[in-house]
Amino acid sequence: MTTTPKPPLSTFDPAEFLDNQEALQAYLDEAVQTGDPAFIADALGVIDRAKGMADMAKHTGLSRETLYRTFSQKGNPSRH
Repeated sequence: MTTTPKPPLSTFDPAEFLDNQEALQAYLDEAVQTGDPAFIADALGVIDRAKGMADMAKHTGLSRETLYRTFSQKGNPSRH
């Protein structure tokens, strides 16, 4: 008996679904309601990716790399 190999699962990226202001706001509201600073920071990073990290870097004066690090789950927004 042979089995057909299954295609690999793709990684879910919520940024792909945040395509309007209402979705962005709802995502941020849910993150804030958790009260988890690491999750909130990660959600801000997701929102930045959804809006375009280069554009966010331009508006904040920070590099894209700094934004990625800051808003990762291991990041620390208070250090930047």
